Amino acid sequence: MIELEIYAPGVRQMDKILALEMEFSAVHGLRYRVDNNHDMVSMEFENPCVSIEHIRAMFHRCDLQPRVVGAIPAELNSRSKTQRLVP
Repeated sequence: MIELEIYAPGVRQMDKILALEMEFSAVHGLRYRVDNNHDMVSMEFENPCVSIEHIRAMFHRCDLQPRVVGAIPAELNSRSKTQRLVP
């Protein structure tokens, strides 16, 4: 189980919540909860199916500025980082 908390100012607005619902429905195995009192979104993943960049892009498409609370789980870091080739 992978857990992630994101602070997103403005997520209290109903149109933002509905836009996030549409974005999150495309991610298999994602469970989330929106805390309207604190502008927080708590997310749980069964397995690492998206990267942190993809999650941030989903929030940006909803006109929200996400800020990750705490450490980013290693499973969500992008796998496209360059690797050194050994001769």
